[in-house]
Amino acid sequence: MSDWMPFLLKFIKFCVVGTFVTGLDFGMTFTYKEKLRLNPYVANALSFIVAVSLSFYLNRVWTFHNNAEDVYAQLIRFTIVAAMGLGINTAVTWFFTEKRKYNFYFSKALATGIVIFWNFLMNMLFTFAK
Repeated sequence: MSDWMPFLLKFIKFCVVGTFVTGLDFGMTFTYKEKLRLNPYVANALSFIVAVSLSFYLNRVWTFHNNAEDVYAQLIRFTIVAAMGLGINTAVTWFFTEKRKYNFYFSKALATGIVIFWNFLMNMLFTFAK
């Protein structure tokens, strides 16, 4: 059981960071979509970019305690993972909104839940691997 503790602690920290940046993401999406009247998928992408930037910093420093000097290489890897996550997020949001006729925000929440696991595993094994 204790072999899982470091993994579990990282996952919990990743979820704390994710919860914070997801709140930011949803708030910005709402602002862009409802107040600025942007296309919902453009609003989703713009807010996602801001959330990903903050997430990189917080996860590098706090979740994975990574201080490797190749920060730019990590940022590129993080961005690749995030871009793939954005693709998954957008596809799932689109599918449940357009094909299943679910509420846009409910669909976005489903997509976010799926992308959490993708992002954690890829960042642990690829972005911040030591």
